[in-house]
Amino acid sequence: QVQLVESGGGLVQAGGSLTLSCAASGSIFRPNVMGWYRQALGKQRELVASITSGGRKNYVDSVKGRFTVSRDNAKNMVYLQMNSLKPEDTAVYFCNIASVIGPMNEYWGQGTQVTVSS
Repeated sequence: QVQLVESGGGLVQAGGSLTLSCAASGSIFRPNVMGWYRQALGKQRELVASITSGGRKNYVDSVKGRFTVSRDNAKNMVYLQMNSLKPEDTAVYFCNIASVIGPMNEYWGQGTQVTVSS
């Protein structure tokens, strides 16, 4: 089992910044990809950004140039630096870890609310 705990959400004005953190613990499998997903009210969950244990990053088009995903493998942490936030970024943000080889393993955090006011 892997436990993921997110922190750093909150309320911010449009144009502001927030940094989300996710701490992973337990039986962490490697290699893996860690990612941030978000789910706005009434919408499907979508991938925002991901980063492999080797450092390869991927972003959804709507956040490119504004968000930066990073990780600290030694601390089992993944971060999401969010700049130039927009009201449409308002959502619950979830941390995710998934295996990239072998049997599929996937775990989710409980989510953290990000609200961007206009």
